[in-house]
Order: sequence, then structure tokens, then C-alpha cells
Amino acid sequence: MTSIVKVQPMSGVFDEGPLCYLLQVDEFRFLLDCGWDENCNQVHLKELKKHIHQIDAVLLTYPDQPHIGALPYVVGTLGLNCPIFATIPTYKMGQMFLYDYYQSRHNTEEFDLFTLDDVDSAFDKIIQLKYSQIFPMKGKGHGLTIMPLPAGHMIGGTIWKITKDGEEDIVYAVDYNHKKERHLNGCGLETIDRPSLLITDAFNATYQQSRRRLRDEQLLTNILQTMRNDGNCLVVVDTAGRVLELAHLLDQLWHNEDSGLVAYSLALLNNVSYNVVEFAKSLVEWMSDKIMRSFEDKRNNPFQFRHVQLCHSLAELAKVPEPKVVLTSVPDMECGFSRELFLQWCPSAKNSVILTCRSSTGTLTRQLIDNSGIKLINLEVRKRVKLEGTELEEYMQKEKLKEEEGARKKAEELLKEEESSSEEESGDDMDLDGVVTVNQGTKVTKHDLLVKGEGKSRGGGFFKHAKKSYPMFPAYDYKLKWDDYGEIIRPEDYMVADKIQDAGDKPQENGEAVEEQDISTVPTKCVKSIQRIAVNATVTYIDFEGRSDGESYRKIISQIRPRQLVAMHTLTLHLFRIFIRKK
Repeated sequence: MTSIVKVQPMSGVFDEGPLCYLLQVDEFRFLLDCGWDENCNQVHLKELKKHIHQIDAVLLTYPDQPHIGALPYVVGTLGLNCPIFATIPTYKMGQMFLYDYYQSRHNTEEFDLFTLDDVDSAFDKIIQLKYSQIFPMKGKGHGLTIMPLPAGHMIGGTIWKITKDGEEDIVYAVDYNHKKERHLNGCGLETIDRPSLLITDAFNATYQQSRRRLRDEQLLTNILQTMRNDGNCLVVVDTAGRVLELAHLLDQLWHNEDSGLVAYSLALLNNVSYNVVEFAKSLVEWMSDKIMRSFEDKRNNPFQFRHVQLCHSLAELAKVPEPKVVLTSVPDMECGFSRELFLQWCPSAKNSVILTCRSSTGTLTRQLIDNSGIKLINLEVRKRVKLEGTELEEYMQKEKLKEEEGARKKAEELLKEEESSSEEESGDDMDLDGVVTVNQGTKVTKHDLLVKGEGKSRGGGFFKHAKKSYPMFPAYDYKLKWDDYGEIIRPEDYMVADKIQDAGDKPQENGEAVEEQDISTVPTKCVKSIQRIAVNATVTYIDFEGRSDGESYRKIISQIRPRQLVAMHTLTLHLFRIFIRKK
């Protein structure tokens, strides 16, 4: 290679941390992924903060926490300002994932690392690409081109091919899946031959994956046993990635009358479930060849679900008849509906919990996988509760002061507007205006009739003022204000009072769901406590991660024959050396 190429890891080297690497090609610097761990630990961003203003472009691979979790924080707080590249599905599903993640955190704790506005600001910088679309870099990146290739694993998943002057190829391929699945084709690494540099991961270097048929049978057996025992089944999935494969699989099983599942309920629960499914319906061209043919021939959309009920809250889920199977986020169970349902359902031996992916060490999901058969577990229980008593009074007092301050400022602004508009009017029009007075700095008084003594300035003048003998209604010619789009509309003129819901419409059988509805409209606070939870439900890990295993890694690398190899994101240095030696 004639170019100067440097790879500097920000996180995710010899551990299971989030993926974030800095690739320098001559003077141009790419940030490869921008992940964060499940608990948003600032340690993982320590190195990134040092180089934040040197980054020229960001390449995103998948719409999940380990690959884009830190993007809103990096843009909103650290000030990253450069183009960000992702495929169309990664853009749409990544935004839905971050919305759901923020809301899941906000529902149980005071989460202030980033806001939904930060999410929108970050995604406004994204340039959306299609597979095999060549995009040339500008400025310092003159001569460099990037091209996304399919990676499997998740819809829109990307292998990035970076080319220098049409000769040297650098390939960034992590977490890919070479096998075809129900809704996705395999990765596109077979189109790459002898790149100058391959940057990949060795996360599954020593992992042997079981056959898909066995995993499907294990899932069906587990669900059937739980349903026939009159229990509920919690399937822990992500927000907008691997959930599509599982939802598609279960909807097909429910549609098959021989499966024996038609009599039971199936639900998808997260804060953006409707939007995720709607986006999936519109992204058929990014899916497998089989789904494409079915859609072209019969107009059959696999995500036009016939049995999956979409829910956005525990109140909506409470209306779904039991026994039921619930697909819910988040996969690490550190927050979100998956953690709340686990706390509710795990004490009963009738219920079951199915874990579909391995999260980082220290999370609830990983603790359950590593300690199979555990019966007691200490958990931090977090929730929002209504303010009561003294706390509520203090809150109401603060809100009252804020309202008074807002009213005072509004009155001052209104008075200034009246004064500025009256200067533009003639003297007669100024006298006919309704009088605006500010009392005690907070209240605005306005009279319809002109009353003697109002609207006059105190003190004499050189000229006599004309006397007004009779009160009359003011005739004020309001001046319209407009901008580039026309007349400025005041939203408050069109607001309609919310209809009060009847008390009978609320689900009475689930007290917690009713409380959740009330909490959205009243002052709340977050409380947490350590509780010892009995785990009597059946907990099973079934691999639906959709990643290639160690043997497949070695075959693929030997097939594409890279001149140089950088393998990261492995558990230990020892496993890394084993991976290289076997390769």
C-alpha cells in the first residue's frame, strides 16, 4: 500500500465493548461506527473526545446500541460536525432505535445524556446511500470513495469498502452474517477479492453455532410448553434490527394451523413498534430474494402482520388476552419494557423468558445467561411515581412562580408591541386603541370601551389635548405579519381542548397500567431501590443474533485473502491469537 493507513481503536478491542475505531487514510480520518455500552459509560468515550474535531466522516454499519448508541451524545454534546454515512434502512431504523432507547431510559430515570432533539440533529447530518453506490469524498478526501455492501445480520447492515485512487481497497466488515435468513440475504464479501486491508472482528472466533432448524424447534417447543401451562412468554429482542426476523418467524408459525398457536396471543411491545413495522413494509427491496419475488408476484408483504398485535405501553399490553407471547425491547434488560415485564413475570413458574442475544458483561441479560438456573437475584428497581404531599406542594409553588414570571414577560412583550405599533399609527388611531396596562408586573388589563383618564400621559404639554366626550369602541386595524411562507400562524388560535376520557374506558384489571396512564399527566419523580427477586420462570438462551461463527470467519477470510488483517472486538488477547493462528 502506497497510502499511509492507520487504525486507532476508540473502544471495542480486546473486550466486548462498543465498536468505535478511527481509520486514517493519508490526511482523511473516518470514524468507523459510534457505539456505546448499555449503561452509557463515559469511559468508552475517553479516547474519542481527544480526536472529535479531527474526524472528517462517520461510517455507520447497524442500527443498534453497540454501533450507533453514542451518536446523539457525540453530535449534541461533544460537537461532532462532519458528514455521516449510512444506508437508508440504517437511517430509519437507527432513528427508531434511539427514540425507543431514550424513552425507555426516561420512563424510569432522569436521563439527561442526550435528548430527542439531539437524535434529530445527529440524523440530519446523515447522507443516505444504497448498496453498491459509489460516493466520492471531497476536500482532504479527494481520490477516496466509499461504497456500502450488504452485511446481513440486520436490515441495511453494511460492509464498507473504501477505495483510494481506484487501486487500494480497505474493507470494514464486522458482525456480518454470510447465511441467508428469512428476511435477509447473506453478506456481500464474496464480491471482494484480495483487499489491501481487512478490518474485522473476532467476537465469535471460538463460538460454534447450532443449526437454524434446531433453534427454531427449540423456540417453538418453549413457547408451546409455556402457553399450555397457561403462562406468558417474554421474548427479549432489540428495537428495530433482529426483531424483524423473529416477528416474521412467529407470525408465520401463528398462521400455520398445525402449530397449535392460533388460540394464543402474540404482541410486539416497544415505544415505536408501529413505526418500525411501517418502515419495514416500505423496505422490501432491501430484504431477501425470496421476499422480493413474493412481493413482485403476489404483492405479499411479509410485514403486513396478521397475528402480531402492536403495543406501545403496558396499558395497551394489558388489553391483550392471556396467555400471550410478547416480543419486547431492550435486549440487555437494563431498562425498558423487557426489564419491567421480567420483574412482573419472573416470580411465576408458569412463565418463561427467552433471551435471543448476548449483551455486555454486567447486564441483566448476560447475568442470566452466564448463571443459568439462578433462583435469586438482586436487582435495582427503578420507576416513576407521582409527587405527593410536601413534594407536590413545592413543585406546584415552583410552577406557579414560573407561570407568573412567564406572564410578566408576556405582558412586557405585549406592551412593547402595542407601543411600537402605536408609533406607526396616526395620532387619532393611537387614541382609539384599547388601553393596555400592567398591574403589579404580572397582569394585563385591556378595556373594550375607552374610559376617561385611560391612555393619556400624565403632565401637561404645550398644546391642548382634544377632549373625548363620549366613550366608544376602539377600531384597531391589525397589521398582518408574514414571513417567506406567508402569514404567521399562531398555534394557540387553533388548539382544541383534549377530550376527557371516561373512567370506564381505563383497564381496571391491571392497576399498574392505569397508573402509567395517569403518570403522563401529573408531576413525577424517579425512585430506585435494591430488591431481591425470585426467578421461578424458565429462562432460556436461544441464539438469534444472526452473526457468522468462528469456523465461517476463517473460511471467509481465507477466501478473500486480504494482504493485511486487523481483527478486533475479541474477548481476550489469547482468543485473538487463537483466531489468527487458525486463520
